[in-house]
Amino acid sequence: MSNRVLILHGWGGSDAPHWQAELASEIAKNYGTVSFPLLDNCHFPSKNRWVKQVKKILKEFKPNTVVCHSLANTLWFWLCQEDIAEIERLIMVSPPSLNTNVETIKTFFPCEIPQHLYAKKIEMIVSDNDPYIEVEEAKSMAKSIHASLTIIENAGHINADSGFGKWELIEDFLMGTQ
Repeated sequence: MSNRVLILHGWGGSDAPHWQAELASEIAKNYGTVSFPLLDNCHFPSKNRWVKQVKKILKEFKPNTVVCHSLANTLWFWLCQEDIAEIERLIMVSPPSLNTNVETIKTFFPCEIPQHLYAKKIEMIVSDNDPYIEVEEAKSMAKSIHASLTIIENAGHINADSGFGKWELIEDFLMGTQ
């Protein structure tokens, strides 16, 4: 079966020049199958609406790889409390703290780590100076979900604002060379 990649953005979306937009483009350029949906009302997200929207996408698109950035990681944790199909691979980039306290995204928090992540292989990539999570919490989260962990120095929230447009590391992760 060919790789079917679902890319889920965080709060505010991940339009160009964000690395997720670049990744979607790279997959498509190589005749890969990719879905990079704009989630409902991305600047003022509702956990319940996002869960409902992504559950539908999962059923219809049937990805075997899901790439989450930021709030999409928390969304995935909430999706794991629903009845979803298992995927081959989950790549979690810059998950926020499970106790994030930001008014606009308050419906997503606090959040617990689910018992089952519905993924056979889980990889997490974080920065050592992400404003939304401390490295120690990221390490603890990765350990509790049995994820391999890559820590990048001084990468901020690993988004366009911190200089992550075209990002070869994530492309290598996805193409299996990393």
